[in-house]
Amino acid sequence: MKPRIGGHILVDGLKNYGVTTVFNVPGESFLAALDGFYMHSDSINLVTCRQEGGVTYMAEAYAKATGNPGVAFVTRGPGASNAMIGIHTAFQDSTPLLLFIGQVSRQDLGREAFQELDYNEVFGGVAKKTFSIERADQIPEVLREAWSAAISDRPGPVTISLPEDMLREESTVDDLPKPDFLEHQPDEEKFTHFAELLQHSKHPVLLSGGAGWSGEASKFLTEFSERQNIPVIASFRRQDTIDNHHPNFVGELGLKPNPKLVEYAQSADLFIAVGPRIGDITTSGYTVFPVPDFFPDSLNRRLVHIHVDNSELGRVYKPDIGIQSHPAAFLRKALDLPKRIHSTSADCIRLRREYEEFVAEPRNLSSSVRMDRITEWLRSVLPQDFIVASGAGNCSVWAQRGMQFRRYPSQLAPTNGSMGYGVPAGIAAKLAHRDRVVLSFNGDGCFQMNGQEIATAVQYRLGVIFLVINNNSLGTIRSHQEHHYPRHVVATDLLNPDFAALAVAYGAVGETVEKTDEFQAAFERAMAWCERESLPALIEVKIDY
Repeated sequence: MKPRIGGHILVDGLKNYGVTTVFNVPGESFLAALDGFYMHSDSINLVTCRQEGGVTYMAEAYAKATGNPGVAFVTRGPGASNAMIGIHTAFQDSTPLLLFIGQVSRQDLGREAFQELDYNEVFGGVAKKTFSIERADQIPEVLREAWSAAISDRPGPVTISLPEDMLREESTVDDLPKPDFLEHQPDEEKFTHFAELLQHSKHPVLLSGGAGWSGEASKFLTEFSERQNIPVIASFRRQDTIDNHHPNFVGELGLKPNPKLVEYAQSADLFIAVGPRIGDITTSGYTVFPVPDFFPDSLNRRLVHIHVDNSELGRVYKPDIGIQSHPAAFLRKALDLPKRIHSTSADCIRLRREYEEFVAEPRNLSSSVRMDRITEWLRSVLPQDFIVASGAGNCSVWAQRGMQFRRYPSQLAPTNGSMGYGVPAGIAAKLAHRDRVVLSFNGDGCFQMNGQEIATAVQYRLGVIFLVINNNSLGTIRSHQEHHYPRHVVATDLLNPDFAALAVAYGAVGETVEKTDEFQAAFERAMAWCERESLPALIEVKIDY
């Protein structure tokens, strides 16, 4: 083999792994890797973002949208610090992501050289694993190990430090093949125990979400719920694990859940959690189910927890049966089980009716803009394969409660409640699925944390529709202030720009809506623009606090 510099070895390896999209803000610390991308510009789309937080958000959302690890490159020091937010999101959302970080030259390590940071310490508590490549001939080995760490067990982010001089170093090392994905299969003895509980259960319920989901797993979930006639609840921001129009889907446990749904979940005699950690928001701050005993006062109710990572089983809640398995593997096996003795048709019908009433319940009746009517209209006109990307804040509840998701993946939202996610996630979704309608939900505060990435959408001609729900406030914090410290509202008012005009300045199209009846025409114009021009559109929806 001819000698190759480290930057070329690294990018060659990514290409051989099938990577086609990489997000970055370029930096002088990885110029040799950038040259490698130049050599593969015909096969790898190197997307240049406006800030490193947008880089890792996009890589994280792209991983959710495609099922493949997201790949990102940022420069040392400030670049790595900005990128931290997406790493935390990927960690709590169990998203596979590889973040490559430029580093100072090896002879300068430990001297606090220009922009130097110790990335093992910086990312050690939030990344699944951290790596540093010391020699160019180690690149294929470390890349393979990092990729494997990102996709194995509970998926998550890994960071790889790249000393600048190492990337310029020559080596004749061979590339290594991409590591295989190993699907965890359920333990036979535990599965047999679960089958016995299922067979005799009278009021079971299934909670879906968390790590390791796929389109195949979603298909198996639908078939299993139909065969056993089990109501399905989604965990926080994981509603797309099943078609929300399916009669067995009965709602989400998350922010402001349906009280009737909570009551049923608490009374179920068999609670089957497939994939989620059964975390903080899903359990309303661990109050819906007390820690550590899920059903502390009952001898007849059982918790079966299925998760890809054995260390998560019993970490917070003590299950009666804990099964390490990927969702698809567990549900595939469960399809062969005989039908249950008892019927829960009445439960499914009642819970479905209560869910539909909850979604359709009129809200903010006195406002000049009715978001309940807007989301109701969107549900009726959007194609079945639409994608919603949303960030955090009060307005994100409209994206969760008001929208209904039809296929996996279609809901991109951070379970860590991270602000500024909606804009970059919408861009990543459109890069992954250019043929699908992508709707990005943002509050005015959330939008302004990464709104500049609209420039990225314009540059790469991505017809994303950005909604900015503008109440001139950091609404979530203000609502907490009013609840806990009445009349002591401080620091939550926002003086905002003309968002529609801002979109036009970026090269997109902008619309402003101040009354409910104005939204339909504005949205239809935005859709037509996106389809015709392959450029983004922004609709500012002005609402009162």
